[in-house]
Amino acid sequence: MDLSYSKAYRDFQAQVRAFLKSNWPLSGGEAQLSRAEQGALFRARAVEHGYSLRHIPKKYGGSEQDADALKAEIIRAEFEAARVPHIDPRIGMMNEVVVPTILAKGAQWMKEKFVPKIVTGEYIFCQCYSEPGAGSDLASLQAKGELVGDEWILNGQKIWTSRAHFSHYCVALVRTEPDATKYRGITYMIIDMNQPGVEVRPLKQITGVAEFNEVFFTDARTPKDWIVGERGEGWAVSRMIVDREHSTFGGAARSQKLFERLLGLARKSSIDGNSAIENVDIRRRLARLEGRIRSLQYTGYRMLTKQGKGEKQLSVSKMVKLYSTQIAHEVAAIAQDIIGDNGMMMPRQDVERSEIGDEKWVFQYLGSIAHGIGGGTSNVHRNIIAEKVLGLPKDAARAS
Repeated sequence: MDLSYSKAYRDFQAQVRAFLKSNWPLSGGEAQLSRAEQGALFRARAVEHGYSLRHIPKKYGGSEQDADALKAEIIRAEFEAARVPHIDPRIGMMNEVVVPTILAKGAQWMKEKFVPKIVTGEYIFCQCYSEPGAGSDLASLQAKGELVGDEWILNGQKIWTSRAHFSHYCVALVRTEPDATKYRGITYMIIDMNQPGVEVRPLKQITGVAEFNEVFFTDARTPKDWIVGERGEGWAVSRMIVDREHSTFGGAARSQKLFERLLGLARKSSIDGNSAIENVDIRRRLARLEGRIRSLQYTGYRMLTKQGKGEKQLSVSKMVKLYSTQIAHEVAAIAQDIIGDNGMMMPRQDVERSEIGDEKWVFQYLGSIAHGIGGGTSNVHRNIIAEKVLGLPKDAARAS
């Protein structure tokens, strides 16, 4: 197995490193800018040099580069190693999932109106998908849209919507064809969040923060032509987003970084007066966990190879997402055993993250529960893997 890059890609890697050395950290008067301003300035230069927003045409604010999975991986790895503000967390996911969908399925006016302002962060989007009775079975959604004249009149409830409390617009799945089949009666549309009839209610999580929201539509409105794709085609359009989203969830790099943090905790902590890293049970669990991360890493290499060859690897990405979730659970469980009684403490919300002690691992523990839900529940992924990868039959209830 040869995991090295060819000369052409090594040359590209050297170019990326040279760019980073010259542009980060900022120097001179630029170093006096605020953190947000420095991040925006760096991201603009990364676009200019073709290292960011590669899939977005230049006329919409991107760098318009040919798709190349190996180059994308080199950029990701080098930017991450240099700790640069490559992605604005408010808009990163939208650049990866909403923008490509609008570019692929949206009308020309829609591309011109929304895409340039999404990539700069002037427009913040959220996704209104799940409902109280339509989570894992999303196609059962009941939020409805009725076309009255030149507007859609919208009524219904969405839940678990990230960023809804500061978003300007949402992309939503709405049932517009009540007499159509389950998957054919849904339309994908853009909705202005700042209008009468749209109410956002934060949902306080077990961690004490409110990252998610409920969204209520009560006779809210959106123009007739603010739909992406054709009327009733929303399920197919939404699958484009979900497939992309899954590929951003997993990855060995995130699991490896989490594991390194866990090793740091084990080295500096003690159990029964002895170093935690020397505890037989902890060492055994860490070794087993490292083996699983290595297998995930080499699966990542396999995925990257398939991407480089232009081969479809969606089913593998679902396995990676599931496996990454399980690793996050195990990291959290080991950390809880290491910190002991500190695991009963909830980190304070009024201090900087860097000032929080061992109890910050409580966030990891509680957050790992959400990993098995967000982006598709683990059990749904297991069904998909069983049917599409292993070729197993559907169970009787789902087959009917």
